[in-house]
Amino acid sequence: MSGVVIIGAGPGIGQAVARRFAREGLPVALVARSQETLRSAVPGALTATADAGDEKALTAALDTIAAEHGVPDAVVYNAAVIRPDRPADLTLDDHLGRWAVNVGGAIVTAARLLPAMAGRGRGSFLVTGGMPEPKAAYLSLSLGKAGIRTLVTALHEEYGPAGVHAASITVGGVVAPGTAFDPDDIAEHYWRLHLQPRAAWEHEVRIGC
Repeated sequence: MSGVVIIGAGPGIGQAVARRFAREGLPVALVARSQETLRSAVPGALTATADAGDEKALTAALDTIAAEHGVPDAVVYNAAVIRPDRPADLTLDDHLGRWAVNVGGAIVTAARLLPAMAGRGRGSFLVTGGMPEPKAAYLSLSLGKAGIRTLVTALHEEYGPAGVHAASITVGGVVAPGTAFDPDDIAEHYWRLHLQPRAAWEHEVRIGC
């Protein structure tokens, strides 16, 4: 059946992307930390709960979705810990916990799903980026989004030749309806990237930056 898998299906970008793909008739599968979040998402979507920073829980959720929907057409990684923290604010364990969500979950997701997508010869892996310039007041997020950009480059090198399009959507401001960072407008970029022919692949789209 295929479709789109979205990790980090909150009420902003995650659910807007889910609605955009659903409008095209694609089956939607959503992963979020709580059932409360998932209840407000797309009607009829397949849902699974997992913390994106918990490898075992995330892997189990992805396996459940794959068993139901098969190899996805598109995967969207939208999970992040968005909290202010300065260089002296966090312990190493704190940083590792935030890195696990901001980057580690994307690595786990890619490792679980992209080999099968590459074996089929097509698909897209789209990651929500941010922090186009690092900020001391958001150190862990700045480090995480820099890691995401590097991950996209590595995934393109590894799976691009087999037909998997890896790209990030870098959002340069606070997401809110009716602004320059309206989630429904941002979701259009995910759909556009998913449809891009191989000869025209972009690997980063920057919004408002």
